[in-house]
Amino acid sequence: MAFKSFKIGKYTIEKPIVQGGMGVGISWDQLAGNVSKEGGLGVISTVGTGVYKKRAYVEKTVGKEERPLEAINFYSYPALKKIFENARKICGDKPLAANVLYAQSEYNRVVEDACKAGANIIITGAGLPLTMPEATKDYPDVALVPIVSTAKALRILCRRWKKTHNRLPDAVIVEGPLSGGHQGFKYEECFMPENQLENILPPVVEEAKNWGSMPIIAAGGVWDHDDIVKMMELGADAVQMGTRFIGTVECDASQVMKDIIIEAEEDDIKLFKSPVGYPARGVKTQLHKDIEAGTAPKVACISNCVAPCHRGEEAKIVGYCIADRLSDAYDGIKESGLFFTGANGYRLQEIITVKELMNKLMNGEDN
Repeated sequence: MAFKSFKIGKYTIEKPIVQGGMGVGISWDQLAGNVSKEGGLGVISTVGTGVYKKRAYVEKTVGKEERPLEAINFYSYPALKKIFENARKICGDKPLAANVLYAQSEYNRVVEDACKAGANIIITGAGLPLTMPEATKDYPDVALVPIVSTAKALRILCRRWKKTHNRLPDAVIVEGPLSGGHQGFKYEECFMPENQLENILPPVVEEAKNWGSMPIIAAGGVWDHDDIVKMMELGADAVQMGTRFIGTVECDASQVMKDIIIEAEEDDIKLFKSPVGYPARGVKTQLHKDIEAGTAPKVACISNCVAPCHRGEEAKIVGYCIADRLSDAYDGIKESGLFFTGANGYRLQEIITVKELMNKLMNGEDN
């Protein structure tokens, strides 16, 4: 199968590969810039930008760990702007996207920040982004891409957007329950056959036809060239891949994180409770043993990162602060870091360049 370019709004993506937005320093300027440079769609995560470059762009931090104080600093616009500037030095005027979680605090403000910083495309999951068009109303050229897990979710979203803003998604990402980080299903639902990507993708493809024409991007457990072919045979126009890009030289994650995922066995990668309310997938490490033993770092809610956590209430229930633990992973602190990865993370065996990975994905592993 010959892979073709596709369009999201007015932007042409040369290769049908979208790099997943991975928060708190996994997909920032180096990774996203290089993916776009190589013809895919690089995606800059807006989550935790306050910790970028040793908190250089943040007005106020707390404690020796330098936790960004409040959402205004955790979601730092000066840092996001710098990340986009550095990515643009790598990819020029090729399309660049920003991933903004619907569950994060100050969603509308961060979407506007991403548009101001130079995002061509906004991608939003972690909740059904019914108000997404409102947040971008001053930026008509910015394309909007929601993430859904069911055809029903796409139908609800299209109805609402059409009614309130006379707008439809420029593309839609369908994410199955093998992805890294937060899931769109409850714990038990993640294991049900009917919720696996190959089963939820075709109904979304059919639903999209009721609303005209929008590219469908398949995500969650897509690993190699053969998987991309399989998804396209099921009706996808492109795929989104996150975990595979962690194993690249240019990935912004700490070397500690890359090593932990490369060393992980299949049984080490688990779904666990999160303050966001839905399960999240990552590598089970010392942190999880400490949570079970009640000896994990105390929850203080300094950054006010996600709305569903209710200022640390949910974090106290599950035993950890997600902002602090992901920041520790970015800082390379093995003992207290939270290391997200998709279900296929154990298959990462080596660190290669983005260029090499894109060639493998486009042409097959051995070509």
